[in-house]
Amino acid sequence: MRIKQSTERSRGTAARRDQIVAATIGVLAERGYGATSYDAICEAAGLSSKRLISYHFTTKDELLAEVLRRVTQDAAARMRPAIDAAEGPDGKLAAYIRSNVEFIAERPDHVRAVQQIVFSGTPVPTEEADAAVARLTLLFEEGQQTGVFRPFDPLLMAHTLRAAIDSLATRLVAGTAPTHAAQELTNLFHQATRNDR
Repeated sequence: MRIKQSTERSRGTAARRDQIVAATIGVLAERGYGATSYDAICEAAGLSSKRLISYHFTTKDELLAEVLRRVTQDAAARMRPAIDAAEGPDGKLAAYIRSNVEFIAERPDHVRAVQQIVFSGTPVPTEEADAAVARLTLLFEEGQQTGVFRPFDPLLMAHTLRAAIDSLATRLVAGTAPTHAAQELTNLFHQATRNDR
């Protein structure tokens, strides 16, 4: 009986946190960082009291860090099947670019929320971003080991690709066609990484 109650309580806590995070993303995207107050989040989430937010998140920075973590997780979940299904390092690179661009185009609220947090100067946790760069670096290293990619600095190339996709986000949110953008980026990084020998 206690285990069942504990499980139900855990589910309730997780659901409430999800509700708060989703509302925060919506408020950030629609109103901007300056208007993202606990009152606004409560209104968007349908909560009766700001104490429900502070119960789950000690500070606003902690809440915003969770927003960033969730957006990164959502993007990874959207991208992973396409990358896993792709053949070879060059195919996986193309799938990475295409699926990331598609996620940005599909979830403009996520992108706007992240931009508002970053532009506000709020301290941004780097664990998730570092993990994404590490996975890309590994992909580039594997491509070099198999002779598909030319010799280059894999870490620098990973950061360059992330910067290119991140800088494209604003244009995608504004309506740039994701298929065209993904193809252009894929062509660019294919030229930058291919082994012509």
